[in-house]
Amino acid sequence: MKGEAVNDYRSNASRRENLVIIGLGVLLLATTTASLLLGKYPIEPGQAIAMLVDKIIPLEQTWTDQQATLFFNVRFPRIILALLVGCCLAVAGASYQATFQNPLVSPDILGASQGAALGAAVAILLGLGASGVSIVAFAVSLTTVLIVLLVGSRARGNHMMIVVLAGFMVSTLCQAGVSYAKLVADPTNQLADITYWLMGSLTGAKMDQIAHAFPVMLIGCAILFILRWRINILTMGDDEASTMGINAYAIRIIVLVAATIITAASVSLTGMVGWVGLIVPHIMRMLVGSDCRKLIPASMISGAIFLLVVDNVARLLSTSEIPVGILTAFIGVPFFLYLITRKKKI
Repeated sequence: MKGEAVNDYRSNASRRENLVIIGLGVLLLATTTASLLLGKYPIEPGQAIAMLVDKIIPLEQTWTDQQATLFFNVRFPRIILALLVGCCLAVAGASYQATFQNPLVSPDILGASQGAALGAAVAILLGLGASGVSIVAFAVSLTTVLIVLLVGSRARGNHMMIVVLAGFMVSTLCQAGVSYAKLVADPTNQLADITYWLMGSLTGAKMDQIAHAFPVMLIGCAILFILRWRINILTMGDDEASTMGINAYAIRIIVLVAATIITAASVSLTGMVGWVGLIVPHIMRMLVGSDCRKLIPASMISGAIFLLVVDNVARLLSTSEIPVGILTAFIGVPFFLYLITRKKKI
């Protein structure tokens, strides 16, 4: 009887978690639809649907050319970018937290974000355009993380602890590089560009830039989604993984590389958007538990919803748009303080 009760409890919990994920999917669809219609220049639902259908099947035009330009060149790319970046940062955070077995770990722990910041600052100093800034930020971000992983593989002692310490040191070095770049930047334009990039924003999203980063984001997210049950085993320890015939070290490296790649791709497009990878996995862990088979997809969907909602607030709250990185910090810092001060174990 006791075994049957346990099985019933697990079955009910699994059913509830599945319903949460389905509910998040419905909420994502509703939020995306609403975001397409919201803005300082409202577009009616019928016009939005007609403009999207017109790209596939030509329709009689019931919208103005100005509305079409606004919709496809400004609003639509920005919404797609928010969905992709929110999804990537959240799933990267969930994967990092499970791999390091530390719920306070975020996607920039290995220096990906600071490396991207250094790359972007250098690209701005060199006078490169938006695409050039994104490419250099992505390349320097990956290089930074590769250096961290190389140091971790060659040092002796607790491997994961050394990786974290190396990430902190390299991040500090990159921060110093960014500070120097700001010091020598032309104060009339370059300094403002660097400062604004560091705040994080989805303004100026372009479909061609998104198209270049999308394959990287898709592959990284797909790897983490496919390996989600193996990430569960990593939380049990290397010895337990070995008894199940799984190479814990190899899986851990694959997970870290995949999570880092999508973090680098995201930050290279939007600038420093923090806290998404920390707070979203925590909220989802409260709703669906710590099982990565449910936590990974839930984090993907909810991360997209979270950043899209925050960006809607950023572009609608005032006439002068607030950088989305500032808003995520306003939300993330109080939540982080709550996590570290509550009596219940995190």
